Amino acid sequence: MPKNRETPQSKLQKLIVVGDRLLIKPKSQKEQTKSGLFLPPGVQEKEKVQEGYVMKVGPGYPIPADYGLDDEIWNAEEKESVRYIPLQAHEGDLAIYLQRDAIEINYLGEKYFIVSQSAVLLLEREED
Repeated sequence: MPKNRETPQSKLQKLIVVGDRLLIKPKSQKEQTKSGLFLPPGVQEKEKVQEGYVMKVGPGYPIPADYGLDDEIWNAEEKESVRYIPLQAHEGDLAIYLQRDAIEINYLGEKYFIVSQSAVLLLEREED
């Protein structure tokens, strides 16, 4: 039996989310309404607002490197580094987001959405 067998969770950790985006796994949908009616597949997916769990978070909004007055343009290469304004979302948060701004992907047989932080309406976080 091979020792370095990768699990789906470890493969998910290899994904790098870019910029101000989030990787969200949709929350399992209810197949029945409160009044007891059964919904056909795909009905809830067409709702304007969806919810799911944040699996991965991008680094944030990039900001330009701050050059001081003493810096010369030819020295910029040495000091330039990308900095980011971090996102509010954290891994494990429950996100309520706009469906129209979400991009659906399939990864290892699972459905995920890539959502910009601007499409997120609300976050619910379990505090430790």
